[in-house]
Amino acid sequence: MALTEIVSNKATLDLAAGGSGSLELSILMPCLNEAETIETCIRKAKDFLVRCAVSGEVLVADNGSTDGSVGLAEGLGARVVHVAERGYGAALSAGISAACGTYVIMADADDSYDFANLSSFLEKLRTGYDLVMGNRFRGGIEPHAMPLLHRYLGNPVLSFLGRLFFQIPVGDFHCGIRGFRRRAILDLGLRTTGMEFASEMIVRSGLARLSIAEVPTTLKPDGRSRAPHLKTWRDGWRHLKFLLMLSPKWLFLFPGVLLSGFGLLLCAALMGGPVWISSGIVLDLKSFLAGCLFAIMGIQLLTFGALARYYATVKGILPPGPRSNRLVTWCKTDNVVLVALAIVVIGGSLFGVAFYQWARVDFGTLTNPLVPRLVVAGLSAVAVGIQMGFAGFLFSIFDIEISRRPPQ
Repeated sequence: MALTEIVSNKATLDLAAGGSGSLELSILMPCLNEAETIETCIRKAKDFLVRCAVSGEVLVADNGSTDGSVGLAEGLGARVVHVAERGYGAALSAGISAACGTYVIMADADDSYDFANLSSFLEKLRTGYDLVMGNRFRGGIEPHAMPLLHRYLGNPVLSFLGRLFFQIPVGDFHCGIRGFRRRAILDLGLRTTGMEFASEMIVRSGLARLSIAEVPTTLKPDGRSRAPHLKTWRDGWRHLKFLLMLSPKWLFLFPGVLLSGFGLLLCAALMGGPVWISSGIVLDLKSFLAGCLFAIMGIQLLTFGALARYYATVKGILPPGPRSNRLVTWCKTDNVVLVALAIVVIGGSLFGVAFYQWARVDFGTLTNPLVPRLVVAGLSAVAVGIQMGFAGFLFSIFDIEISRRPPQ
């Protein structure tokens, strides 16, 4: 993402030109029309730097404020980065890139987090942690500081899913205050521009095996009179969607194994004829057909999972591992198409046996319960094989490198 013009006071322009490492700490605040609270946040941050004798700067990543926030920030000596691309993640990415500190502590500029007490974050960073998360549930949430839906449903559920999917020991995935080693986060190549940036930072840090710590932090009601930028359902869905997209195992593999396994077991149980569950419940051809449909859906999900993991590996979205390396090595168009062709041949053979049995009775009424099952199973296998064969070509398409040339 391109960084736009950096506007700052004279005291820090030279540091900005010199790159990172000139200071120990950059205190970063994303800003979009925060005139009511930006001065309070900057004063608290500067007080912390002076009181604790920390070599640092206060950096405001402005995302197009029109309420005078920029002038207020510059008047208090903060360095301002103007970010043209809209979005919480876009502002933070630009701010992290422009920061001069070895470490960065970021928090919202709405005065809901205490910039005057950042010692616990800085101490963890100094001991070698790459990412230090705040935990509002351990530190304390003041009345009316967090909507009940966020406190008891949204944050706990999304944090639980993050720990489940990625095995990251973080209790508050969406805490807005966090500190990190600047170089380590830049090396992750974070890409999202919206609110899901918060999730991406943690997930990509965990996948890269960065060292992560957590410290209690307090949350108080923000000082703004307007509604927050965060939209509960829209941004909650974006966070959930992002967690799922970075975990093909949970999005595709596990549901695919469950569906295909259940479908194949049901088909195997009913292949020889109807099964009586009780005096009034009989599983017959319709249940066999349902089993075939479950198997088709499950195998399709497994194919999607293989494609997703392959793409994420070859494009560097997810780190490689032993299983993903085997997947990348084997999943070539020729191999996948050969397997798909074998499945089509098996399915066609089952259908051929059924057709032969029908021909034996001069295409009249069939009484053998196996024949319709062979028809359904054969056509299902042919459908799976055709889908898999075409999916095989996607593996090669993912390998194509596109040269982005400027338009003529």
